[in-house]
Amino acid sequence: MASEKVLRIDPRDNVLVALTPLPAGEPLTFGGEQFVPLSEIPAKQKFAIRDLAVGDEVIMYGGIVGLIRQAIPRGGLLSTRNVQHDASGFGPKVGNYSWSAPDVSACSSRTFDGYHRADGQVGTRNYWLVIPLVFCENRNVEALRDAFEEELGYGRPKLYRQQVRQLIAQHHQGARATERDDLTSSRPERIFPNVDGVRFLVHEGGCGGTRQDSKALCGLLAGYIHHPNVAGATVLSLGCQNAQPSILMDALRERDPALRKPVLMFEQQQSGLESDMLSEAIRATFEGLVEANRLTRKPAPLSKLTVALKCGGSDGFSGISANPALGHVSDMMAALGGKSILSEFPELCGMEQSLINRCVDAAQGDRFIQLMRDYAARAKAVHSGFEMNPSPGNIKDGLITDAMKSAGAARKGGTSPVCAVLDYPEYDNTPGLALLCTPGNDVECVTAQVGAGANVVVFTTGLGTPTGNPIAPVIKVSTNTSLAERMSDIIDIDTGAVIRGETTIEKVGESMLDLIIKVASGKVQTKAEQLDQNDFIPWKRGVSL
Repeated sequence: MASEKVLRIDPRDNVLVALTPLPAGEPLTFGGEQFVPLSEIPAKQKFAIRDLAVGDEVIMYGGIVGLIRQAIPRGGLLSTRNVQHDASGFGPKVGNYSWSAPDVSACSSRTFDGYHRADGQVGTRNYWLVIPLVFCENRNVEALRDAFEEELGYGRPKLYRQQVRQLIAQHHQGARATERDDLTSSRPERIFPNVDGVRFLVHEGGCGGTRQDSKALCGLLAGYIHHPNVAGATVLSLGCQNAQPSILMDALRERDPALRKPVLMFEQQQSGLESDMLSEAIRATFEGLVEANRLTRKPAPLSKLTVALKCGGSDGFSGISANPALGHVSDMMAALGGKSILSEFPELCGMEQSLINRCVDAAQGDRFIQLMRDYAARAKAVHSGFEMNPSPGNIKDGLITDAMKSAGAARKGGTSPVCAVLDYPEYDNTPGLALLCTPGNDVECVTAQVGAGANVVVFTTGLGTPTGNPIAPVIKVSTNTSLAERMSDIIDIDTGAVIRGETTIEKVGESMLDLIIKVASGKVQTKAEQLDQNDFIPWKRGVSL
């Protein structure tokens, strides 16, 4: 039940969330009771609705999100000084999960215009990849980038270089530097109008780490090549590295035994002169682009969409506005026969049992348990832990424990059954909601979700983040209107109206689905795409929260 100033998320909660700043000593009424904040309560922060003694549990979203370590009187502000991380335990699946799917009759016949691949997948974009198997080849990948991007019409206008040129000219003329002039420039016309771009995925892996790291990297790269948004790939190998071409090809066969996409492999130690290898790679890649350009968009059912569910730069409103609205999208996708991927395992801490109970069978639940416990053990082994996940920005804006952050983050997964539990870097082939083991780190997580087949990413944020992806459009959703107005260049959807009580979670979720369809059809470019935010960081299976 919400008022204009505060919210109690679940009837079992013993704290209220401030929706607006609450002055100290100014009484407010909620649920027939009067509360008096003992100090100023900033928006997004929480205060106690009864006296809480040392050792008491903090309850939010109906579950444990912290433990009182300094007594908090009724009306007192919760902070990192008086609350420490605590979370509910978890064990094997209990009971049979029953789900009431949302009514999707209004959109069951809707389609998006996508690129139909030979293996039955449908892409929302059409890219060619250039990938190094080892960091030694990054320089050669950059040489190919320099050769292709601008000549083919994919180069981003170099506005800041123009600004520097203007400043140099002003300097030579003895003029004082002023506010920069309006700089406008258009991209050159594309040579291949049906190819959205050539993407160059440099990385720091492939050798020198563990063999498991190299195998995981090859699995991730195979996921990108197999991805429905990709027409084919050019792969550069040095020759002696751990990440061998055979490992990559084996990982590709796991995803597509027929190997129906062109993979152009070039090995420098076998090619002789570097210039010979690059010249041949350019020629073969150009021919691949000619073929990729023959493909055009055609209608596809929404069941062909795989939506990644992600949050980053979260705040105290994330679990109230943007995340539950995205959860409604996830539920609609499940009802339509599509896929959604919930990740960020350190940010599911405390929510494990509810997700285990939602698994379609005990085997999936047991796999989730094992992955979570293994992840937690790796963190403990380096004297860290999930409790250290919240960032300074999270804490400042209301997420003072990992369990509190997790309870809101898990709402992105809606209420549908968990149909698959995947370890990194596995590919998602199962309709419905999947759990994919990844860190919470924004770019590592999105990189992994796209490697698992997500052809659209929806990313909620309360503080703002520029994260994008090289091959999948990333839709950025603000939890509050202040952010949407302040950083309008990166935000695609504002859910602040939910906080103000002007709309519902369901209506916002439906508007998100509308935008997903437009983006998937190529009718709308996301802000991340417009800004060429093409972030790619493979996860090494060490500890990253």
